Order: sequence, then structure tokens, then C-alpha cells
Amino acid sequence: MEQTITLTIDGKSVTLSEEMTLLKAAEQAGVVIPTICFHDYTTANALCRICVVEVEGLRALQPACVVKASQGMQVHTQSERVLRSRRTILEMLASSIDLAEAPEIQAYLHEYAADEERFPGAKRRELDLIDDNPMFIRDYSQCILCWRCVQVCAEDAQYTFAINFSGRGFDTQIDTFFGKPMPETSCVFCGQCLGVCPTGALKPKREWLLEQGTSADEIMSLTRSERRRRMRRSQP
Repeated sequence: MEQTITLTIDGKSVTLSEEMTLLKAAEQAGVVIPTICFHDYTTANALCRICVVEVEGLRALQPACVVKASQGMQVHTQSERVLRSRRTILEMLASSIDLAEAPEIQAYLHEYAADEERFPGAKRRELDLIDDNPMFIRDYSQCILCWRCVQVCAEDAQYTFAINFSGRGFDTQIDTFFGKPMPETSCVFCGQCLGVCPTGALKPKREWLLEQGTSADEIMSLTRSERRRRMRRSQP
């Protein structure tokens, strides 16, 4: 028999499964908690911390995407500490990463009145756009290191392990092993990494070409020709 617990979220009493996270408990209570790195189909790692909430009796703010709900918890999702933390996280992101193609994060910036210029000089180094295959482009200047693409490429979905992290500190980025071009990796071009990317760092090749002003006929010619060339190279 499933065990249930009761807790309070923003003054609302909620009864739910004891295995549920605070994020899912809030959803059940009709309370919206912002998320960035979290995705329903990838493992939650609490990397971005935008989903933090305040739990009475605990000193530190808690990441709602991984913390399990427990009996009698008193949870606050809109306290001053919580709002200040979320605002600061958004300001650090905006100061270091190009968020031009991240509409959800841009909406959060507006909602939390974040100052995008609060941390001048924090921009990560410029990275060249990588166009090494006929399926998608990689623009890591827009990458927020949310892990989603790494996870779906690994145990969460595809078990291909074509991409992972490289570098440290401000030089950290998503990359292939040994920096190999994507066609030389174990990538099967399933496209699942594109589906979970929240910022446009990974984008379908045809969509990117359209944005560059390339005509539909040229796009078909370019991508078909490139695919045929790569197929010929791979044949014995």
C-alpha cells in the first residue's frame, strides 16, 4: 500500500506520495516553481538552483527538484530569501551567457526583475560555432551547462555517450571526447539532445540555415549533398 504524507506549501495543505519531490508536490498544490536545468525526462541534478525553496527548520534553501517531501514540512516558495536567490542566479547567468534564444529564461529575468548587467566582466570566453555535421550545429556560447544533452545521450535515454564535459571553471563546456568532430564520435544523430536544449546551443542544421537567410532550395541542396559526401567517406 502506498504511503502518503501531508505537508504545507505556501499555506496550502497537500497530501501526496512520500516519494514525491517538493517540485512535484508544489505542482500538485497548484504552485509554480521555476526550473531551468530540470527536465521531466532527464535525471534531476539540482545544478542551476533556480528551483530553491525555503523549508522551515532548515538553514539552507533547498532545491525542490531533488529534495523529497516529508511529513509536516512547512515550505515557502516565495519568501524574500527565495526570491533574492533566484534573482541572483538569473543575474549571474545573464552576465556570463548569451540568452538571446532562451525565451523561458528571458521570461524569468523579467518576472524576477533581474539586473542583467549586475556582474560586468563575467562573460565566458567567445566560442566558435561548430558546424561539423549535416544534422545540427553547436553554439556553446549559448550553453548554460544544464547537463540535459549529456544525460539524454547517456543513461537517461540513448546510451550513446557521444558528449560530455570538458575544461574547468570558466573554460568548462560541453564537448565530444577528445574534441572529435561529431561524425567521428559514437553519435547516432537521434536528435534527442536538440529536444532538451533550453537555450539554442544545439539547433537543427536546417533551422539554423533558414535563420542565416538561406533559401529552402539551397538548404535541401546543402544538407543532402553534405550527407551524401559523409556517407561516401564512411564507406569502405
